[in-house]
Amino acid sequence: MKSGSNLERILESGQFAVTAEIGPPPDADGNVVIEKARMLRGHADAFNITDCQTAVVRLSSIASAIFCLREGVEPVMQMVTRDRNRIAAQADILGAAAHGVKNCLCIAGDHQCFGAAGRLKGHPGAKNVYDLDSITLIGTLKRMRDEGLTQGGDTVEVRPRMYIGAAWTPMADPVDFRVIRLGKKVKAGADFIQTQGIYDVEFFKESMRQARERGLHEKTHILAGIIVPKASMMLKYMAANVAGVRVPDSLIKRMAAAEDKAPKGDRKAKSEIGGAEGIKITVELIQQCREIPGVHGVHIQAIEWEKKVPEIVTKAGLLPRPILPPLPPEPAPEPKKEG
Repeated sequence: MKSGSNLERILESGQFAVTAEIGPPPDADGNVVIEKARMLRGHADAFNITDCQTAVVRLSSIASAIFCLREGVEPVMQMVTRDRNRIAAQADILGAAAHGVKNCLCIAGDHQCFGAAGRLKGHPGAKNVYDLDSITLIGTLKRMRDEGLTQGGDTVEVRPRMYIGAAWTPMADPVDFRVIRLGKKVKAGADFIQTQGIYDVEFFKESMRQARERGLHEKTHILAGIIVPKASMMLKYMAANVAGVRVPDSLIKRMAAAEDKAPKGDRKAKSEIGGAEGIKITVELIQQCREIPGVHGVHIQAIEWEKKVPEIVTKAGLLPRPILPPLPPEPAPEPKKEG
């Protein structure tokens, strides 16, 4: 196996995989990650640890991934090229691998202007790095893993055994280029793919048809991303501001109609009713995406609402998750020769 991770074993055995997100806090409180890991353990096969999501300073993805490992929860460490040059990216990969991280999602990262939205100010004036793009980072990690060489050609004696992931935004403009770009990521070495949030299932079906025509579903494992909607305003915001997210008007109207059932002026009731409807929508989207040929799993993104993941996977019929027998221990690396 390439990494021996639980996620790899689930996908390579042909089972329908489930991943979910754990968002680190914007401070040094590691207990936040630990509590989320304990709450979510057993409800997915692996958990994405976001890397300064929305370009806001947060507890690092590497540190958070290590907390998860200590709690018996398998992390998918996200790594963005926005903040690292090729030296830092490879060093972080080696550091994470040394701690036992076996999955890495290679992505560009949200533009720093997103950090100015919401209650956190972020760093909208920060400089982007992008020494590597996401495709090059995928290829760099694959070379380190499979050939034992850094991007610059130096030997890596103890290789990072990682299952390599990439993101796909099938509905972003220009739409015609999205499947071509997916193919480039697969060619570079992406073992699994997690998509941007899917609300327009019919559109996604067409994107998957194009992916199947190119045989990409046989060369990688595609997981449909589902962002759990909390309110109609959230859907409106994503439709207007998040690249590659298409939200049918019917879903927005459905959420708004549910919220209108709350007593006038009762914000708490409105939030609870809207959230319940959002969970219903999420479950329906999971079930619809599961029926699409070539979709090998789902990636649930309950942003700052992780406590709802157990309810969602239960209602979607995704439990219990497979429990695989432990792999035999790996042989210890040979001692380095002096001189």
